[in-house]
Amino acid sequence: MLESTNKKRFKWGPYLFGGVAGMVLLAAFLGELHYSATEKFCISCHEMEANVYMEYKETAHYMNKSGVRAICTDCHLSQHLVQKVGRKVKAVNEVFQHFKGTINSREKFIEKRLHLAEKVWAEMKANDSRECRSCHSAKSMDYTKQSKRAMEQHIKGDDEKKTCIECHKGIAHKLPDMQTIDPSAVIGI
Repeated sequence: MLESTNKKRFKWGPYLFGGVAGMVLLAAFLGELHYSATEKFCISCHEMEANVYMEYKETAHYMNKSGVRAICTDCHLSQHLVQKVGRKVKAVNEVFQHFKGTINSREKFIEKRLHLAEKVWAEMKANDSRECRSCHSAKSMDYTKQSKRAMEQHIKGDDEKKTCIECHKGIAHKLPDMQTIDPSAVIGI
């Protein structure tokens, strides 16, 4: 009888170990997701700190009268787990490009800037500017408190079912050389 009890207890050992190991791995994964979504992490590579971060510091997303501040991941990383993980998988290529030295100088960055911006704009257009809308809500905008031009453009954009990035390119970073792009497609307010 004693022998059969020991066998039953032994059978639960691998399950208990697997459960604890699974929880530890999940906690590590979620901890990595959290840490890699911090501003400190985003600007830890030279390319980001020396280029786009310096520009961002000059925008209303960095400092404004209300004190509300958006960090890199507020605009470039979904808060939804599936999309967040998908974006992190895409970031593996960015790490590869970092070690390859693709944009390790200001000159290389400027040369690639339009291509990089177009990729981000296309993603934002495809997801209906999801990250913009996590802070900004068109339904909550009081158009009467906006400038006449902003009010007209927002109403027109709503009527035409446009998404934020279609008009607000250059809102948090300097625009690339836009000579190859139709200037009427960029408002940049």
